[in-house]
Amino acid sequence: MKIGVLAMQGAYRENLKIRKSLGIGAIDVRYEEDIDTIDGLIIPGGESTTMEKLIKTLGLYDKLKSRIENNMPVWASGASTFLL
Repeated sequence: MKIGVLAMQGAYRENLKIRKSLGIGAIDVRYEEDIDTIDGLIIPGGESTTMEKLIKTLGLYDKLKSRIENNMPVWASGASTFLL
């Protein structure tokens, strides 16, 4: 299983570092094409309004929404739960 960590803002570096240290395949998600390569998504804590603006500006919103609506597992923490 390949996990993506939304790398827009917030504690994404720490999330990636921990997962990689545990041997869990994790990548940073920054581009639309990254979303096609993951089996699940982590949205780290951070400023939800900033993340939302970046997701929309970078063209990730529709693809993320579609994958989530089609049952891609997502874990959100802190303020990112508002984004979810």
